[in-house]
Amino acid sequence: MSKILWADDEIDLLKPHIMFLKAKGYEVATCCSGADALSMVEDTPYDLIILDENMPGLSGLETLQRIKLSAPHIPVIMITKSEEENIMDQAVGSKIADYLIKPVNPSQILSSIKKNLHSSRLESENTANAYRRDFQRIASLINNCDTLGDWMELYRALTRWELRLSGSDSAMDELLDMQRTEAEGLFARFVARNYESWVTAPTSSPERPLMSPDIFRRRLFPMLDDREKVFFILIDNFRLDQWEAVKPLLADSFTMREELYCSILPTATQYARNAIFSGLMPIDISRMFPALWVDEDSEEGKNLNESPLIATQFERYRRKCRFSYTKIYDSPGCDKLVRELSNLLDNDLNVVVINFIDMLSHARTESLMIRELASSDAAYRSITESWFRHSPALDLFRAIAARGWKIILTTDHGTTRVDRPLKVVGDRNTNTALRYKVGKSLDYPRKEVYEIKHPAAMGLPSPNVSSTYIFANRRDFFAYPNNYNHYVQYYTGTFQHGGISMQEMLIPLITLTPKDQ
Repeated sequence: MSKILWADDEIDLLKPHIMFLKAKGYEVATCCSGADALSMVEDTPYDLIILDENMPGLSGLETLQRIKLSAPHIPVIMITKSEEENIMDQAVGSKIADYLIKPVNPSQILSSIKKNLHSSRLESENTANAYRRDFQRIASLINNCDTLGDWMELYRALTRWELRLSGSDSAMDELLDMQRTEAEGLFARFVARNYESWVTAPTSSPERPLMSPDIFRRRLFPMLDDREKVFFILIDNFRLDQWEAVKPLLADSFTMREELYCSILPTATQYARNAIFSGLMPIDISRMFPALWVDEDSEEGKNLNESPLIATQFERYRRKCRFSYTKIYDSPGCDKLVRELSNLLDNDLNVVVINFIDMLSHARTESLMIRELASSDAAYRSITESWFRHSPALDLFRAIAARGWKIILTTDHGTTRVDRPLKVVGDRNTNTALRYKVGKSLDYPRKEVYEIKHPAAMGLPSPNVSSTYIFANRRDFFAYPNNYNHYVQYYTGTFQHGGISMQEMLIPLITLTPKDQ
């Protein structure tokens, strides 16, 4: 039974209201002054407090402020005869739970109590019921996806439900996970049937979806042609659900045009991000700019040549563009960029790569503490939102908006949480990635993977003449038979990329326009 304290100097006149609440199952204690309310709060753990604003002695506002010092967790509903804006402002500034104007009827009081004491339970029940009603529609979408646009619609729907259900206590999230697992399996088959036609189609063909090499030409160049000043910000490993988590933080500063595009395979930085910046498939980068391509077996970092690759794309299309390139690894680096933003105002384009989420995913694999903090997709989103809210990255976005620049916000690939190992055998030159392998004489379960035996035809370079690429689907990851159990235990539950899943391949692409434009 919820305990409620009601403080009002005319409490005797409120007996019908109090009897109504007691009939609804609430335990209601009363007092006639702010001082008595404070004393009672010290002695009893109330679930909610109702305060009259206009009491003799300590006013309702003064009582509210003292309650918030001693018991800030207790929601307080204030009732007042006054509609003066400054009183409302003071109440809201003191984190009031609700504000009601006299005369109030019992139903108004009950509604406010339910909103503050039972909203989580009611919302959870309503969300679960809404998902039950939508279950068949989702099932129909899963079984009838014929185009990549259909899969994008399904992915958005699944992600929206994942976000809504993650805060509920219902068992519906398990049912949703079953639907997502089914969808990921069918999506992998869809990609296997269609990927070759996508990457081999001319870039102007309607059969080709928007893919990694097309982003600059089809989204950025038109903005530059219109003489827009643009920041292109790429957050590594940035999934759709993570975008939805940080989106409210940008809503005050920007209007948003949201879409998804398709990452090339492998969904890994060396391939997908370099394809974005160069406007080329990986095999073309390796052929046309061998000095800028880093092979799988190289000790050199795989993303060291991004600025030169951007320059090659502008040169190839004979476009004059003054641009900067900045890679941010930590908060001091982001702080520095915010401070020096005025130095970039003469550029047509400023490219920024933010590596926090990539570092988070690697840290989660290697650190037991980070594994505990990001033990699920919901926790992974929460850390992303908390980082963005409290880091200079949010300051950067707001500073850009204040100067009237547009932003294209995207990523090169997403990640997926893996939990099913597949045994693969390769020689010592086989790469170490968990969601894709490239090598010769690979031994693997052929029915469980997507294989590319002729990489050149799919826009991929071949480290050897007989190289084969294989890609993990769904939540699978590749494990070597040697020390298999340790390997499986270490990587199960980690976030990986490189393979085929909606989370890795269907990428948020957001155009942010400052609201004052």
